[in-house]
Amino acid sequence: MSSAANARVLSGMRPTGRLHLGHYHGVLKNWVALQHEYDCFFFVADWHALTTHYEDPSLIPQSVHEMVIDWLAAGVDPAAAKVFIQSQVPEHAEFHLLLSMITPLGWLERVPSYKDQQEKLKERDLSTYGFLGYPLLQSADILIYKAGLVPVGEDQVAHVELTREVARRFNHLYGRETGFEEKAAEAMNKMGKKNAKLYEGYRKGYQEQGDLEALAAARALLEGQQNLALTDRERLFGYLEGGGLIILPEPRPLLTKASKMPGLDGQKMSKSYNNCLSLRETPAEIERKLRTMPTDTNRVRRTDPGDPARCPVWQFHEVYSNDQVKAWAQEGCKSAGIGCIECKRPVIDAVLQELKPIQERAAEYEAQPDLVRKVIAEGCEAARVTARETMAEVRRVMSLGY
Repeated sequence: MSSAANARVLSGMRPTGRLHLGHYHGVLKNWVALQHEYDCFFFVADWHALTTHYEDPSLIPQSVHEMVIDWLAAGVDPAAAKVFIQSQVPEHAEFHLLLSMITPLGWLERVPSYKDQQEKLKERDLSTYGFLGYPLLQSADILIYKAGLVPVGEDQVAHVELTREVARRFNHLYGRETGFEEKAAEAMNKMGKKNAKLYEGYRKGYQEQGDLEALAAARALLEGQQNLALTDRERLFGYLEGGGLIILPEPRPLLTKASKMPGLDGQKMSKSYNNCLSLRETPAEIERKLRTMPTDTNRVRRTDPGDPARCPVWQFHEVYSNDQVKAWAQEGCKSAGIGCIECKRPVIDAVLQELKPIQERAAEYEAQPDLVRKVIAEGCEAARVTARETMAEVRRVMSLGY
């Protein structure tokens, strides 16, 4: 895989409106860190929202606006990452259509989330073409930017694997350009005699002995070749592995740690469980929710000892408290030395402190809706530039470049 593709990250979220602490700890903090290391594309997956909520799309526009405000408030920087809306880059739809021509039906039917979601959302009619095909739309979202890394949780790894299979099949079908080996040899010559000889040695080592270190060394050598055109570089990556021209690099999952952010009742934080702390809730409301959240049911009276392992508040301490505060909470709970309200105080203070700068930035963006629209418009245009480049190449190899 080329260095350019490897350095690009693609991630998206369905528009769900205002976000909560679970989103912040599970996704947004990671995005904010990644944008300083990689070329990041973060998008609102509004077409994906239609795969399960097609009957009432009226809430989508406002949900998109609110969600983008929360992204920006959390620290996503439009100067460092492209922030865009999926449906405003229509190339995604064209690419999805073209990929659907070559993707076996069985690949989509075996994606684990296909059956899982149908089971979980029984009240919805999900026997639609769009729902079956949404993992392939995800593949189009990733491959159109030639993203090398896709941040996902464990439950989404299968989707990235499908994308890798689709890229492999596409490259196998359309990467067999006429005179490929001759063009690869010409590209090698452009590296200079010494590097060409090194490359050929590594290539033979990998293809004849299966030497993975030789493969890694050859890739590193290619990534360091500044004088090679991108097409020549992709040819040599394909030639190295015994294939053809790599048109669509295979992405890798970038595993994100599962969010440790519990809901107010100890379950996963989710709007459907009504156990959330939204990023933009007022400090008074946050304090009220945390003060009234349930604790160990064995502590009926102030003098009853408790067990932190049975208490949702302890899970918040694990996210927000240092070792000293955690030791104080553990000892105080087990000995009934502190009451539950007292135990919650450090958590309340830590949550309010974390949210203060986010809420200040959110207020600035709420007061400037035109600025938010401008960020989205510029992000969409930047994304379209990259998407158009890929589609020009895809159309050419699929004999659609009239």
